[in-house]
Amino acid sequence: MFDQFRNKFPIDDERWSSYIKCFNRIEIPTKTVLLEEGEISKKLFIIEKGCIRVWFNNNGKDLTTQFFFENQSVASIESFMKKFPSPVVIETIEPSIIWWIHKDDLDKILEEIKEIPELRDRLINMLFERTFDYMKHFVSFIKDSPIQRYLNLIKERPQVIQRVPQHYIASYLGISTVHLSRIKSKLVHNK
Repeated sequence: MFDQFRNKFPIDDERWSSYIKCFNRIEIPTKTVLLEEGEISKKLFIIEKGCIRVWFNNNGKDLTTQFFFENQSVASIESFMKKFPSPVVIETIEPSIIWWIHKDDLDKILEEIKEIPELRDRLINMLFERTFDYMKHFVSFIKDSPIQRYLNLIKERPQVIQRVPQHYIASYLGISTVHLSRIKSKLVHNK
């Protein structure tokens, strides 16, 4: 998996090899919980194959906040960086191949590479993208109707529509599965 990233980073081969050894590969089935709500996150995950959702429990109802697919990294960032109890659950929704790195190993790597501007900038951009995604989703709940949120999801993240079960999509949109069915039916009839 890491071969595709090798040419993107200005690190010598020996250092690169030592970094790769810090990652552990696991194959896991659907509905595997990688991090429980309330647990301190000590692992960052990179998806080789599969889909992961991030969600939290709100009075017995699970609310999905994000979906992640191949070549994306996922962690409860607040918990991972600040050692807070995780406000979310991280769970697979497809059979998945995941690479994980322990926080201690990642901290050592980050300390070593922080003087390389290109790598530092990539890390900052990655964190910025995650923050941007969170904010965009949050703002859409304030300004957009459920049907507009669904249309935006179709346009901006079609892989979610193609690969994620409907009840998780409804949870992500903040609506019931019945409401999602009505939206889909209305869109079909309006074509």
